[in-house]
Amino acid sequence: MIRTTIDWLGYLALRIVMCIVLAIRLETCRMYAGYLATFCCRVLRIRAAVVDENLRHAFPRLSPCQRLRVTHQMWVHLFLMIVEIAHARRKIHDTNWREHIDLRNGRKLIAHVLEDRPLVMVSGHFGNFELAGYLLGVLGVPTFTVARPLKNPFIDQFLNEFRGAKGQVMLSKSGSSGEIDQLLSSNGTLLLLGDQSGGPKGCWTEFFSRPASVHKAIGVFALMNDAPLAVCFSRRSSGNLQFEIGMAAFADPRDNTEHVQSVAALSTWFTKQLETIIRRSPDQYWWLHRRWKDKRESHNAKRRQRRQAA
Repeated sequence: MIRTTIDWLGYLALRIVMCIVLAIRLETCRMYAGYLATFCCRVLRIRAAVVDENLRHAFPRLSPCQRLRVTHQMWVHLFLMIVEIAHARRKIHDTNWREHIDLRNGRKLIAHVLEDRPLVMVSGHFGNFELAGYLLGVLGVPTFTVARPLKNPFIDQFLNEFRGAKGQVMLSKSGSSGEIDQLLSSNGTLLLLGDQSGGPKGCWTEFFSRPASVHKAIGVFALMNDAPLAVCFSRRSSGNLQFEIGMAAFADPRDNTEHVQSVAALSTWFTKQLETIIRRSPDQYWWLHRRWKDKRESHNAKRRQRRQAA
């Protein structure tokens, strides 16, 4: 009962914030996003050590002042994501999407979607990835997206209602393998985030010159279902509610190229493509999340201890 009350109060607070955001002009929201970013970055210093460490490894030539500038811009980006999610349903429609969306390699992407084959689209925590599925739905591209449910069920339902407003269908990260198999066998389009940690048993590759684990399932879905893999992005461009959506790279299992020979090779390839996308606009990446979790040594040590105890 207490947990439910707390969750409901959190949901109520979110709805109040969304109502306030909708009542304010976008230009004013951008200004307040800058103020809030300064407060989080310089006063509260939320995850400051994690962000600075990630930026030091990813961009070793940046000075401390330059890293702080990128950190501040990242926080501005995070607050603008909330603003854009709140305003998108009212301002971006089937009739005016050309005023808000700049398609890059759009014809190729739509051609692959319409092809009589399944398609796996991979993106990352870059740009406004939460809007990606919604905007693709506006373009008439229905997608199925795998995501971990939020701990607050009220907020999770609210967010999923927004995600599904234009045809995007959400699949739970756990227990959805059967649904995914059925989707791909019926030539559906699967949208995944490719920069989440796959744990000690994932495919290990280099991401910004550091070992990073990638979920094997992404490569398995593509290779086992003869599904092309498209590395896509949804990047904020200049102006309010302006986005650049496109396909940065494409891999087809039928081409028999080097990077589609195995799950590990495909994982390494799309991770490198995501890195290239992020380098274009590093301030639009989630540097505050712990992408690099190399715990293989501690995992192996525990396994050795269990064997010795047995």
